[in-house]
Amino acid sequence: MALWRRLPDGRALGAPALILLILAMMLVPVPPLLLDLMFSLNIAVALVVLIVSSYTKRTLDFASFPSVLLVTTLLRLALNVASTRAVLMNGHTGTAAAGHVIESFAEFMIGGSLAVGIVVFAILTVINFVVITKGAGRIAEVSARFALDAMPGKQMAIDADLAAGSLDEKEARRRRLEVTQEAEFYGSMDGASKFVRGDAIAGILILFINLLGGLAIGMLQHGMGFSAAINNYALLAIGDGLVAQVPALVISVAAGLIVSRVGEDDIGRQIAGQLFHMPRALGLTAVMIGMLGLVPGMPHFAFLLLAAMFGGAAYWLTQQADKRALVAKQAPPPPAPGAEATWDDVLPVDVMCLEVGYRLIALVDKNQGGDLLQRIKGVRKKFAAEVGFLPPAVHIRDNLELHPSAYRLLLKGVVVGEGQAQTGMYMAINPGHINVPLIGTPTTDPAFGLQAVWVEQRVREQAQAAGYTVVDAATVIATHLNHIMQTNAAALLGRAEVQMLMDHARKFTPGLVDDVVPKLLPLGTVQKVLRNLLDESIHIRDLRGILELFAEFGTVTQDVIELTRELRVGLSPAFVQNLYGSVRELGVIAVEPGLEQLLVQALSPGAQVPLDPSIADLLTEQAAEAAKLQEEAGVPACLLVPDRIRVPLSRLLRRAASRLHVLAHSEVPRTHTIRIHRVIGAPA
Repeated sequence: MALWRRLPDGRALGAPALILLILAMMLVPVPPLLLDLMFSLNIAVALVVLIVSSYTKRTLDFASFPSVLLVTTLLRLALNVASTRAVLMNGHTGTAAAGHVIESFAEFMIGGSLAVGIVVFAILTVINFVVITKGAGRIAEVSARFALDAMPGKQMAIDADLAAGSLDEKEARRRRLEVTQEAEFYGSMDGASKFVRGDAIAGILILFINLLGGLAIGMLQHGMGFSAAINNYALLAIGDGLVAQVPALVISVAAGLIVSRVGEDDIGRQIAGQLFHMPRALGLTAVMIGMLGLVPGMPHFAFLLLAAMFGGAAYWLTQQADKRALVAKQAPPPPAPGAEATWDDVLPVDVMCLEVGYRLIALVDKNQGGDLLQRIKGVRKKFAAEVGFLPPAVHIRDNLELHPSAYRLLLKGVVVGEGQAQTGMYMAINPGHINVPLIGTPTTDPAFGLQAVWVEQRVREQAQAAGYTVVDAATVIATHLNHIMQTNAAALLGRAEVQMLMDHARKFTPGLVDDVVPKLLPLGTVQKVLRNLLDESIHIRDLRGILELFAEFGTVTQDVIELTRELRVGLSPAFVQNLYGSVRELGVIAVEPGLEQLLVQALSPGAQVPLDPSIADLLTEQAAEAAKLQEEAGVPACLLVPDRIRVPLSRLLRRAASRLHVLAHSEVPRTHTIRIHRVIGAPA
């Protein structure tokens, strides 16, 4: 029983069993009754293949056709071998020596005439070999070449759609497999067409072998006269050739239908819908056929009957078109746009969206050599590797209201960045110390606000030699997108992203995640703390360390501000290294002691005295100036302040100096020392 259960099902056994039967027919004598059954099966299989090919909507729906073509060709050749054996062994007994199917074909199709049989067989062979098979083979060859040439582009288009979020991983795998199968199918059809061509040549040879061999055996071995031998063996040879050639012709037609189809509809609907959908064409045809029918000497009945049929079809199609137009005219008008609102009118807002003018569409179109989708895919990967979570997909759409060369970046429907990109040109960005002029259009780098020039290809090498940073239009947009995503990382971390982040962490620290969320802290609290960290450019790559800090301090407090402070202290070695690199001496900006004491009194939690506006203006102005000087000197802009005022002071200075990092004394690692470069509030 166990062995029986391991056997494949009937469909899996069918093909091997049929092939073994075909091979057996080549070796073992087959009785006439079985030959009749197999010849009938051959004709039936050919008709099934033809009908399936006619109703197939896509070529890949009948992807097994090359294998079917091989099996049917092998079946016909095996039948030829078996019938040849029967004809040569028993042909002297009469025309039923190889079964009644061959005899009937010989009598019915050629009327028992040797000359007619040879001519009919030759015509069928020429039609099959020269016309249908050769044409289908050429179509398959060209289609295979085009499919292979288009495969890289199709694969890249699928990757681009996957990166843009237009389809999921499962659908992408299905499309990649379909592209590969399409190329393999046409390649197989290109080779399989040689089966039919070889079958036609074999049929001709088998016909003459049966004819000459039968005459020799009948006259020399069985003592038959020439007329009797030619009557038996010639009719059997021609009948055998015809009974094999007719299914071969049907299979060849099916192959032509498979490789020549265009679109995703069956052949009958395509022909009926495209050839007979125009009443004017049918009406003109009816007039011309009718005029030919009136010419003296022409068969009037046939031409006039066809003219009446085409004219009637044209009239009927015209009536149907008029009825459809009348129904459409009498149909109630569509409801006004604001008449009745439905939930379908509520469209979700894209978290991250890139809108481009029509000239920039070429940067997105793979067929025009655009690689912006690949660049955006790289930006998302880089963001995930650096920041610590996978950002939402960037949706791209064209906007005809924009300048043709303009683009803009939207975050949850709000414009957060915009600029212009010149396709076919390069942006030469001045790092700030180059005075070599360039021929081009002056502009500003949209990501960092640096001076730049749009230059042509011929000026590119000159700009690079002068020290400019030269990038193409797609890189300009991708760099701007990366900058926007980095500066708005907190806004990109939604509740869904946090949940996926926890699910991802659960794969390698399942117990730790379960101890923190939701047992110790709700998901909303975790999200707020992580967003506070991202808001001040602290990456959350060390998810294990973050969860351990949550587990440690979550038992003490659930206050978001306190948890953020503790996590900043715990993560300080990582983000300080991210700012300063491997140096152990940190060059910082300090606050003058008197001003610092005043800020502590005004900004500490529970302070009663508000900060004077003039002092706030002085503080923001000098902080921005100090941050600029630090960056020009190649040192990170970090302001060191007491722990109690770090949060309010960071919020106060964020608008004036977005690149300024505010550090608390407790956030300086013990392994590092401090060197004060500049002091805010000190007398000039």
